[in-house]
Amino acid sequence: MGVSGCGKTSVGTGFAKAIGAQFIDGDDLHPPENVAKMSRGEPLDDSDRGPWLAAVAAALGQAGGDVVIGCSALRRRYRDLIREGAGGDVIFLHLSGSRDLIAGRMGAREGHFMPLTLLDSQFAALEPPGPDETCITVDIDRSEAQVVQYLVRQTQDLRGDGRA
Repeated sequence: MGVSGCGKTSVGTGFAKAIGAQFIDGDDLHPPENVAKMSRGEPLDDSDRGPWLAAVAAALGQAGGDVVIGCSALRRRYRDLIREGAGGDVIFLHLSGSRDLIAGRMGAREGHFMPLTLLDSQFAALEPPGPDETCITVDIDRSEAQVVQYLVRQTQDLRGDGRA
């Protein structure tokens, strides 16, 4: 989870591979209307996000094993909806970084529908996970491999069963 451009897809893919899980890009679960709206530089509102969050929760709940979904989940209530809809344990991995770092990454990527102009609205909406939420936060100011390695270790520690 995290703002656009924090690495949800690249880190999520690497993390899923490292733990033998399926990866789903949450962007692929957006209705076409959401993608069109964001492409025009318009931030989503809660009525736009509702069906998407339900789709994320359903994908988690229907998974036949461990699944990693790259999803912004910026607000506490969004994470609550995902947890409730998934019907099982959900660990959020918060990819945290400075606005400047993420803006640089967004400016360098090609072919993504989310424009850099929406980054400030993402940071404005972000409610970092609270201490009562099952979450691992990692600063993304290191290599992707280091971020993935850290998340694998922390997830193993959190689960306490030697598995990520």
